[in-house]
Amino acid sequence: MYTMSGSKMRSKQMDAIKPADWDPRSQDVLDDPIAAYDAMRDRCPVAHSDYLWWSLFRHEDVMRVLQDPDTFSNAASNHLSIPNAMDPPEHTPYRQIVESYFDAEQMAAFEPVCRGIAEALVSGQRRAEAFELMTAFAQPFALRIQCAFMGWPDTLHEPLREWIGKNHRATRAGDRSAMAQIAVEFDGHIKQQLVVRRDAGDQAADDVTYRLLQEHIHGRPLSDEEIVSIVRNWTVGELGTIAASVGILVHYLATHASLQAELRRQPDNLAAAIDEILRLHAPLIANRRVTTRPVEIGGRKLDAGERLTLIWAAANRDDAVFGDPDAFDPQRNRDHNLLYGAGVHVCPGAPLARLELRVLMKALLTGTSHISLVSNPPPELAAFPASGFSSLQVRLQ
Repeated sequence: MYTMSGSKMRSKQMDAIKPADWDPRSQDVLDDPIAAYDAMRDRCPVAHSDYLWWSLFRHEDVMRVLQDPDTFSNAASNHLSIPNAMDPPEHTPYRQIVESYFDAEQMAAFEPVCRGIAEALVSGQRRAEAFELMTAFAQPFALRIQCAFMGWPDTLHEPLREWIGKNHRATRAGDRSAMAQIAVEFDGHIKQQLVVRRDAGDQAADDVTYRLLQEHIHGRPLSDEEIVSIVRNWTVGELGTIAASVGILVHYLATHASLQAELRRQPDNLAAAIDEILRLHAPLIANRRVTTRPVEIGGRKLDAGERLTLIWAAANRDDAVFGDPDAFDPQRNRDHNLLYGAGVHVCPGAPLARLELRVLMKALLTGTSHISLVSNPPPELAAFPASGFSSLQVRLQ
């Protein structure tokens, strides 16, 4: 008969008796998560809950975690997750493979493709009529751009769009059984693309998916499981955060007419403006870590094996670092912005995300004379663990 080890039993018992400092799923938090995280950063910067374990809200504490992977491990997933849920030295060779797909040469080659998708999507939107941005613009862009980057056919757009909805609903409900089935479904899409390229042999297109089949690690080819894990991390994150980012950016520019006008006149400022707007309203709420040894952080004593949630949306608005968290100041805040993380696990796909968002927003500003919000129905915030907007009515002129 299976018996729980002493250390695991003590951990479980401690989890059961720890008092909750906050409820991440309370209606107050869900109604205005950014304000709630700001409040927690001041009230209880390292807070325990049954849902998110130990949540860290301060920039200083989050940076400490990011810069000490020996104490705060990324191996917080129950599933193979390459390279996200790995620590050095295991993480290093996988990271080197992944980074090569996002270097300057690869981004320069992809930019014309990205521009074509962005401009076609902008030109296809109605003018002077209200439309729902997330379903008609943000999500289609994320789907098309990711499929184009991976070399996947347009026929995958609709299956992946349906998959996003199912995954979001299961995650929001905390339905682990459904989440597991949905993960298997997604992996099936990736494996099918591997089969297509293997069957094509020398006639296969030289795309990102094909090139992953040629990669080696420790003197052997990457396994299908490793490739699926890498692509899953790229694609799932890309589809959700890029769509969320587009909604956040359009909402901000629609409510800040002077900045919208300035960026139309000076599109070279777009890259810095985009990073700063996404600091103000994070497209990705949080990330996980686990302690490898007893540690004290933010005045709280944590045992080895404690699970942490790094709240990017709070750390990137810490007034101890940024002053007024709502003040738009790209130059002042650039060096402390944690939009793409920091340390050895800084997001390797940041160059691609920055390229996609810059090209899309330039196409949107160039292809219109004004972007405005439609107040009825009002914008609807996405529910945790998603961020941004689930619905956003806009009008283009």
